Amino acid sequence: MKHILTILACICLLAGSFVFAFTPAGDQLLSSFGHEPSTAAFLKITEAYTGDWQQYGEVFMRWHTSLISRIFLLVITIVPAVFLLHFIIIGAKKFAHDGRRVYFFGLFCRIVHWIAAISFTLLVVTGLMVIFGKIFGGGALVRGGRSIHLISAIVLAITLVPMLLIWIKDMFPAPHDITWMLIMGGYLSKQKKPVPAGKFNAGQKTWFWLATVGSGVMAYTGYILYAFQGTTDQLRIMMIIHNFLGALMVAFFITHLYMSLFAIRGAISSMITGYKPQEEVEILHSRYKIT
Repeated sequence: MKHILTILACICLLAGSFVFAFTPAGDQLLSSFGHEPSTAAFLKITEAYTGDWQQYGEVFMRWHTSLISRIFLLVITIVPAVFLLHFIIIGAKKFAHDGRRVYFFGLFCRIVHWIAAISFTLLVVTGLMVIFGKIFGGGALVRGGRSIHLISAIVLAITLVPMLLIWIKDMFPAPHDITWMLIMGGYLSKQKKPVPAGKFNAGQKTWFWLATVGSGVMAYTGYILYAFQGTTDQLRIMMIIHNFLGALMVAFFITHLYMSLFAIRGAISSMITGYKPQEEVEILHSRYKIT
């Protein structure tokens, strides 16, 4: 019960922040980080990115906007389609949840994870709202999404340090990670055979480094774009890095969701209670020493 209350408290804290973003005080606070999120601000953004319109600004904006929207469209359609096919053909791995359980994630670890997970999810949703702004009709909805995007980025940035401190010791590459990669973690087979992995497998390690270091890069480039800290060419470079890295992170985010919600039945419960079934640990984390 206390775990559920802790998670609910985190959700309420984030929800309160987002409600605050739409109040006059919140609008004033957000404006202090950059230009006011209004129509005038978006016109200034366009001017900053296009620069010398007659020279190559128009070509860059048309090429980049068209390419990025197509890349994100491919990511949010093809990646889920591949996993749907996997679920239909292979199905979820099932482990006994009524036997002995192994304490895998501490309380502080879970709190940090949920704060990061909620803020990251909102970043993905609001980021897609900006990318596909025309579909949502632009205007107040997209500007509101942009404000939530900023607050979520700040919250996520705050969690990066504790995430690194908690997990970094288990996230360095190991020789058995190569084997894990070659057999795709055993997810291409319906059989339950021990997979070479410690507390975290090669896929989780890849996601960790992308989610921490990648989020740091996204936060930096996002700040530069939001506050216009740079020349026109520098802003264009930041825009390219932010969008292409964002597309990669969305693809891995969808993968993480699939693995935790569908690929392993009941896996999400370990981030709520802190416990994993012993059978799951023995199969998917065979190198982990159970104490």
